[in-house]
Amino acid sequence: MLASTDTSRNRLIVPALGGLYATLNNSAETLLRAVTGVFLAIHGSQKIVNPFGATEMVEGLGFYPGAFWSPLLACTEFFGGILIAIGLLTRPAAFAGLIVLLVTVWFHWATMGQGFSGAEKSLLWAAILAFFVIRGGNRHSVDARIGKAF
Repeated sequence: MLASTDTSRNRLIVPALGGLYATLNNSAETLLRAVTGVFLAIHGSQKIVNPFGATEMVEGLGFYPGAFWSPLLACTEFFGGILIAIGLLTRPAAFAGLIVLLVTVWFHWATMGQGFSGAEKSLLWAAILAFFVIRGGNRHSVDARIGKAF
C-alpha cells in the first residue's frame, strides 16, 4: 500500500489523505473486481441461454468447430464473470476472459480494420482482466476466505 507508509505520505500533495487512500485501497479493488465480474456475466448471460447461438460468429473468426467454441465462449463470459465477481479462482477466470478479450481486440483492430477506435473498449476490458490475472482476488474474495489462490 503506497499511501500507508510515512515516506509515501510525505510525497502526497495532501498528506492527510494518505490514511483515507490506505483505508479505501482494498475496497476500491474489490469494487472494481465485482463490477468487472458482474458486467462480464451480464454480457455472457444472453450467450448462456443459447450456448450455440454464436457458432457462426466464432467460425467466422476462424475457430472451428463452432459447436465447441460457442458454448465455451458462453461459459467463459457467464460463469467466469460470476467467479471473478465473488473472487473464486479469480486468476484462471480472469485469464480465460483475457483471452476472449484479446481475440475481440484482434477482430476489431485487424479483421474489421477498425484500428484503435474499434478495439478501444476491448483493450480497456483486457487491461482490467490482466490486472486481476496478476493481482488475484484480494483479501475480500472467496479465494482469501478459503485460504487458497491459484
